[in-house]
Amino acid sequence: MEAMLYALDQINSDPELLPNITLGARILDTCSRDTYALEQSLTFVQALIQKDTSDIRCSNGEQPIIRKPERVVGVIGASASSVSIMVANILRLFEIPQVSYASTAPELSDNNRYDFFTRVVPPDSYQAQAMLDIVKALGWNYVSTLASEGNYGESGVEAFMQISREAGGVCIAQSVKIPREPSDGEFDKIIKRLMETSNARGVIIFANEDDIKRVLEAGKRANLTGHFLFVGSDSWGAKSSPIADLEDVAEGAVTILPKRACIDGFDQYFTSRSLENNRRNIWFNEFWEDDFRCKLTRPGIKLDPDKKKCTGEERIGRDSSYEQEGKVQFVIDAVYSVAYALHSMHQDLCPGSYGVCSNMDPVEGRSLLNYIRAVNFNGSAGTSVLFNENGDAPGRYDIFQFQMTNHSHPGYHVIGQWTNNLRLNLEEMQWSGGDKLVPESICSFPCKPGERKKMVKGVPCCWHCELCDGYQYQLDEFNCETCPSDMRPVPNRTACRPTPIIKLEWNSPWALVPVSLSTLGIFLIYLITFLMIAEPGTVACAFRRLLLGLGMAITYSAMLTKTNRIYRIFEQGKKSVTPPKFISPTSQLAITFLLISIQVLGVFVWFAVVPPHTIIDYEELRPPNPELARGILKCDMSDLSIICCLSYSIVLMVTCTVYAVKSRGVPETFNEAKPIGFTMYTTCIVWLAFVPIFFGTAQSTEKLFIQTATLTVSMSLSASVSLGMLYMPKVYVIIFHPEQNVQKRKRSLKAVAQAARLSQKSQSEKQNGETKIEPDRSQSSMAASAASRELFTEGVRAVLSSWPVLQIAVDNGFGGVYGQQKADWLVDVVQQYFHDNADLQQCEVEDFISELMDQEFDTVVDDGSLPQISMRLMQMFSQLQQGALQQLSQTVQSLTQKKTQRAKVTAAPSQSDEESDNETQVMECEASGPSVSRTHPPPPPPQDEEDGWTVVRKRK
Repeated sequence: MEAMLYALDQINSDPELLPNITLGARILDTCSRDTYALEQSLTFVQALIQKDTSDIRCSNGEQPIIRKPERVVGVIGASASSVSIMVANILRLFEIPQVSYASTAPELSDNNRYDFFTRVVPPDSYQAQAMLDIVKALGWNYVSTLASEGNYGESGVEAFMQISREAGGVCIAQSVKIPREPSDGEFDKIIKRLMETSNARGVIIFANEDDIKRVLEAGKRANLTGHFLFVGSDSWGAKSSPIADLEDVAEGAVTILPKRACIDGFDQYFTSRSLENNRRNIWFNEFWEDDFRCKLTRPGIKLDPDKKKCTGEERIGRDSSYEQEGKVQFVIDAVYSVAYALHSMHQDLCPGSYGVCSNMDPVEGRSLLNYIRAVNFNGSAGTSVLFNENGDAPGRYDIFQFQMTNHSHPGYHVIGQWTNNLRLNLEEMQWSGGDKLVPESICSFPCKPGERKKMVKGVPCCWHCELCDGYQYQLDEFNCETCPSDMRPVPNRTACRPTPIIKLEWNSPWALVPVSLSTLGIFLIYLITFLMIAEPGTVACAFRRLLLGLGMAITYSAMLTKTNRIYRIFEQGKKSVTPPKFISPTSQLAITFLLISIQVLGVFVWFAVVPPHTIIDYEELRPPNPELARGILKCDMSDLSIICCLSYSIVLMVTCTVYAVKSRGVPETFNEAKPIGFTMYTTCIVWLAFVPIFFGTAQSTEKLFIQTATLTVSMSLSASVSLGMLYMPKVYVIIFHPEQNVQKRKRSLKAVAQAARLSQKSQSEKQNGETKIEPDRSQSSMAASAASRELFTEGVRAVLSSWPVLQIAVDNGFGGVYGQQKADWLVDVVQQYFHDNADLQQCEVEDFISELMDQEFDTVVDDGSLPQISMRLMQMFSQLQQGALQQLSQTVQSLTQKKTQRAKVTAAPSQSDEESDNETQVMECEASGPSVSRTHPPPPPPQDEEDGWTVVRKRK
């Protein structure tokens, strides 16, 4: 207010400005409240409101003389934007121009709504632009905003956000509003929310002094001193009150303030004011008491004893601290702008006249507004005062930073200016702790070479850095592209380079193991190992195709032919004495070569369709890490072609295994089928293990080495199994046991069949003789108990004679020369065992008979028939003990009828038999007989009996 009075004094004393015209003022207090200011502003328009006083009369009947209120031609103020907005809405209705000295809300620039509003300070839109330029100059692109609730704070932040969106390059992390009446802990919550985006260290703040102070206090409580970097609006400016006792938190804060200067003449004027010479200011006494902390005496008011009495001799600046208020310059300029507008209006409307002419009485508000908008003069600070079409003054700001370290006088220091563009001295700036390096307030750090930016949706300043993975390289800032198939990215992924070419080397561990196995013998199957490891070439690839399946085809073709021959011989022997076809050596060779030729023919067809050649495969060894990528030099043989090449050999192997299973029941003395069977079982296990390893490593980076090693090892193991189980035992006997390498005399299939028929006839006649004798025995004079015992003995004989195990042991001479006598003796021993032991268990009977068979016939019974034999014997003995002789007799008769007839196989050696040995294979025991394991060495060569037959038997 004193600045306005000072300006009026200067104008009225200037003879060149408004000569013979004196400006006065009607000053009202708004109390910084928009509602109260609205009430006060009504007094400005009272003179413009016409009142009907025709019905009003004095007591004498005359019309009263009503003094009209003084007419106001213009209004200076207000300071707060919210108050100016409220007052402007009233003044525009009555066309009263308004000039503000401090209201900076951007919405007041709306010339449609606030057409009579003008201001000598720039709007916050300029301030927001200046603050945005500061943020960009500091290299920040990610900041938060903080605003006090109300027109000033909210519109200032909105202007900043709008300008930042239009300009781009700066993103808003958080936009927080401080309530008008914040609750307890509200500012702590605000700090916590700002920390949700901790990378946004820069905080743009449009708030009043009290809110600024409480934000700093909350930051200090949260132990975040030095974390937030504040950029304050002109409400913070260069004021010390918001940062009192919070200097460490506010250190580094950058603030903005409209460019101003100290008016020396006003300092002289104001410091000379006293209670005596300043009675026109009705609020000066209140100011005096507050400034000097004393109390003036007033009539009827008792003096507070705790307050000192004002003497009136105090002086401003001498007895109290004094600093010129920053708004003084703008108040003076606002008053002068109206004065210059009136002066120009007077010159145009009242030329040559002194004082106010009729053309200016009253002053038309819209006309005065046009003159105000047209003024252009040097203001109190020496800068030009002018307005644009919206009534806004040009933006001119001083940039301050609060600094504490490395200064003899800590406080606000000017670091730059803004007049439509920014001039900022970064070298003079310093931050928390005196650091000269500008802190970062960015959403995302720059991506490294080889990384692309993946933008965050809706936040153009934020991105995630994604490495160009796999075989990609960085094409540009936002894109990665895959290298060609024969190339891989350089280590920093900014370009591509050729992929090295490799092959399986001889010194590789994947080659050493197969080579070691293959050196066990130089055979066709082993040879493939060396070809698979050798450097790929046209010749090597051709031999790989040819020999990969040929060795196995030769091996398993021969095995299949031999196994099939054994199976057909024994199957034919069950039906007739006629030998099967194609079992001679010549036939076997022809069949073998025919089977081998199929493999060879398939390989040559393959040669014709796809000639052998090499390729470089860049896709097989292309792991996620490009540094390990290699091009593989190899033959043009896919996994499928390798399996197809081996499939014929696998078919031969499986077929041979099937025949080996079918021939597993041949007599033990015929020792060809079982070794072949064991060989094929083991080989199948090897190849069953090969298949999952071969195909299971199809996606492995070591595919070439693993599959090659697996294939060669499997083939070497197959060859080794065949050598170990088929040929090595024969070599062992030849070298270490030559005494066993003697030719056994063999029976032809025809001789075996003839002997079997003769033996069957002989036993039939014997049975008939026994039947004739039975009536003689039944007529004997034996006691009833002896008869029942004899019946049980016959039952034991019937059970044992029908037991295939005992029959085979007797027929094959397992019990020696007296095998049949031992069998008859066994009947007596078993029946006596039952009579001597009344309470026998089945397991005891099994153990007893098993021990007898082992001791007398060198035979281990493992075909599962012992429980059946023991159960039958115990059932008959139970019938004997219970006296059920009729039932026992029926059981014995039934067993006798089912008794298996067998004959002792004998034949005299002849020249024809010896010749037939080259065509047929002997069958020394029935192929369908039970499983009987031998525990002793084989019997000696057969001996001739007196009847001319050669008996095949076993020696103990």
